[in-house]
Amino acid sequence: MPANKRPRRLNYAVNKKWPKAGNKVEKAIAHYKKLQKRQAFEWETKWIANAFAVVAQKLKKYWINPNKI
Repeated sequence: MPANKRPRRLNYAVNKKWPKAGNKVEKAIAHYKKLQKRQAFEWETKWIANAFAVVAQKLKKYWINPNKI
């Protein structure tokens, strides 16, 4: 394989829940739980609201229902 081509075998599924996606799903769930704890401690701040928007997008991408976490 020429050196200037990208290694396709190293690509991984970004929006899949398969083992090929690594532990992204677990990390997204852990991030959501951590934000919930922080929100309970600090109340609602703009930073936490923005972080929840990012995590909600991650959960939506992985087809995870936040109400079941």
